[in-house]
Amino acid sequence: MKLHGYWRSTAAYRTRIALNLKGIAFEQVSVDLRKGEQAATPYRRLNAQGLVPTLEAGGEALFQSPAIIEWLEERYPTPPLLPTDAAGRAIVRGMAAIIGCDIHPLNNLRVLNELRDELHASKAQIDRWICRWVTEGFEAIEALVGRHGRGFAFGETPTIADVYLVPQMYSARRFDVPVEAFPNILAAVARASALDSFARADPSIQPDADTPPKR
Repeated sequence: MKLHGYWRSTAAYRTRIALNLKGIAFEQVSVDLRKGEQAATPYRRLNAQGLVPTLEAGGEALFQSPAIIEWLEERYPTPPLLPTDAAGRAIVRGMAAIIGCDIHPLNNLRVLNELRDELHASKAQIDRWICRWVTEGFEAIEALVGRHGRGFAFGETPTIADVYLVPQMYSARRFDVPVEAFPNILAAVARASALDSFARADPSIQPDADTPPKR
């Protein structure tokens, strides 16, 4: 398999975690978002939307990290990243969606560039924007982890909720979002991050990472 991504993309980060948890070997292909490689014709032929990640597998080019992760869960069911009961699966998917639908899209590179370049927002305004959406989402997830977590975000083993939560915490810390008010999240992130599958996906050790990383 080939994973086309960018070291600091949280969508690519969550996909790396899922691949690692499933024990799947993959080759990484860098798509440098800062250089606009995602918009170049060769990559657009692979991914019509021009976003990362893209997973080449079995002759197909799979796109959008939620779809890729669900495909991995269907194709490689062991170890499972969703609970066995329907309600549990819905809750885990809902936790992931808070991040994937309500936090991440508002704070990705395209949006931040629009705020900066087209709307002329200052750094302080952009930082407040990021903090607002991360904090609102984390408030909901904090309550859900408190209700359903048993060491991890949901239950006693990693799920898709952790796959999404760890990269979002990385992003929150990168932009200096105060996270001390979320002890349940912090505990779940610490537990998951200690696992090799999560540690090997960390942006700072990816082949295309900046040395040292820049904001």
